[in-house]
Amino acid sequence: MNETILDLKPASVWYYFKEILEIPRPSKKEEKIKSYLIDFGKKHNLETLTDEVGNVLIRKPATPGMENRKSVVLQSHMDMVCEKNSDTKHNFDTDPIEVYIEDGWVTAKGTTLGGDDGIGVAAALAILAANDVQHGPLEALFTVDEETGLTGAFGLKPGFLQSQILLNLDSEDEGQLFIGCAGGQDTQAWLPYDKVDAPDDYKAFTVKVFGLKGGHSGDDINKNRGNANKILNRFLWENNNKLSIKLNNFDGGNLRNAIAREAFATILVPADKIGELKQAVAAYEKTMKFEFHVTEPGLSITIENCDLPGFVVDDESADIFYNAMYACPHGVMAMSADIKDFVETSTNLASVKFQEDEILITTSQRSSVESRKQSVTNMVTSVFNLAGGRTETSDGYPGWTPNPNSEIVDITAKLYKKLFNNEPEVLAIHAGLECGLIGDKYPGMDMISYGPTIKGAHSPDERLEIESVEKFWDLTIEILKNIPEK
Repeated sequence: MNETILDLKPASVWYYFKEILEIPRPSKKEEKIKSYLIDFGKKHNLETLTDEVGNVLIRKPATPGMENRKSVVLQSHMDMVCEKNSDTKHNFDTDPIEVYIEDGWVTAKGTTLGGDDGIGVAAALAILAANDVQHGPLEALFTVDEETGLTGAFGLKPGFLQSQILLNLDSEDEGQLFIGCAGGQDTQAWLPYDKVDAPDDYKAFTVKVFGLKGGHSGDDINKNRGNANKILNRFLWENNNKLSIKLNNFDGGNLRNAIAREAFATILVPADKIGELKQAVAAYEKTMKFEFHVTEPGLSITIENCDLPGFVVDDESADIFYNAMYACPHGVMAMSADIKDFVETSTNLASVKFQEDEILITTSQRSSVESRKQSVTNMVTSVFNLAGGRTETSDGYPGWTPNPNSEIVDITAKLYKKLFNNEPEVLAIHAGLECGLIGDKYPGMDMISYGPTIKGAHSPDERLEIESVEKFWDLTIEILKNIPEK
């Protein structure tokens, strides 16, 4: 008999995770999961509130004898990153996530799993539904649109929460307790281009970069993974003149907080250059495989014939685009001087999309030092300004400054060692967490972030370690049991 997630332990957590997998919940389209959470609160006779931006808050009274403990809010986000392999047929607006179990992990079939942060939501629901978990006054906050804009955390109003302690259930490395995170913001650029008729004596091809790992632009930015946008653009930059390339389209990456896994370009070359083009692609693939032989074993670059399009980008606009893309920084910009092996500042060249008369380039910047976050943003902006484009930078979100005197961090670290006979790592994270924004709205809130192990977040390789979920659950139950009195 094939094992299903309903056979896993803790049973209640996996039960709710399975229910969540069946509910479409793309960022900014959380209506169905929001309705599910509201119905859950009503079904269990729990006080259930929503705010103006769509966050859901469910309150549960203390269990007998625990009424005098400090109130705790369990916090997770209800949306998920929606990424799939190019050959996977899946509609994230309507279809449930299909999963399988292999070698101790739960994985989706060709799509993101949504363990980030569906497993945090599931754990909170399991606690809200439980009759055998000891806890003081409890709140569960489910925020919207964490992945694409932190809209829920931004829109949170002072006074909505009543708790003094926040457990953020959105980290992805079991055994690590996070007490700080980087701040971030997005920078978009629009490069204008003119269209000219495609020459009749040229042939059209699609050049594609695929098979990359991608990953989270915070957690994985220091792992020397390939960026499909940068790899494809480098090929075009190096071969543009020698092959007389004409550009029709460039499409790579999708999400601002994911490293681009795939990119393709529709290009035209003269008929007498076809042999050279195919040789150039093969040679370039060999070079890239050598450069990324450790971190990207699945990297592939292919070329296929395609129909001749009606237009190409004028040569001057194409040159400007190639140069701007090559000059645009991507990756780690600075390591922390205070925390060993901790990324301080980075930038991600996330996506490239052709529009009617402009090329949209989306990037994101992160840093635990606010001034350096602004500096790397300025660097990206200046590249596209020099290229004659227009740029726009989001307001961004603040970092979460570690509190060395945190009571909940001390309690959690001691309980972790007691439960598992092992010292947890206490550290900051380069990825963004909602704690920074929530702490900004609720000064003095004592916060910690932790979770089970998730690998490949924000990519179709995302998988959730089964054993770590049980440890995550046991730790959470023990924390709630040991919250101090008011």
